Amino acid sequence: MKKFLFLIVVLGFAIQSFGQATTQKASGPVITFEKNTHNFGDITQGDKVEKVFKFTNTGNEPLIITNVSVSCGCTTPVWPHEPIPPGGAGEITVGFNSAGKMGLQNKVLPISSNAVNTDDAKITFTTNVLAPKQ
Repeated sequence: MKKFLFLIVVLGFAIQSFGQATTQKASGPVITFEKNTHNFGDITQGDKVEKVFKFTNTGNEPLIITNVSVSCGCTTPVWPHEPIPPGGAGEITVGFNSAGKMGLQNKVLPISSNAVNTDDAKITFTTNVLAPKQ
């Protein structure tokens, strides 16, 4: 009976230490979006739309965003240029001008920063641009 009790105690400690190892935070800044995708739906050619993407630095060092890349002049991002402290929040505002565009538009905006989770550091939006009303 003592051996069985000893085995249960040792197993309990092993499980507890394994759980702690997998729940440790990443070392460095981590950008975590409330939502990093958006669908504007149908818009009319010439419409200008805008979306605010909110994020938090869930890491343990200040987050510094150096750039939000765009593929054309139709998309305009605005982001905070000051460091976001651990636990701090920020916003990236993305504008889209549909002038001269038609059909389905899918835009991916990679975010350059010192975040350790670079695969998650992007914003995506879609819209369907309809012909102007006559």
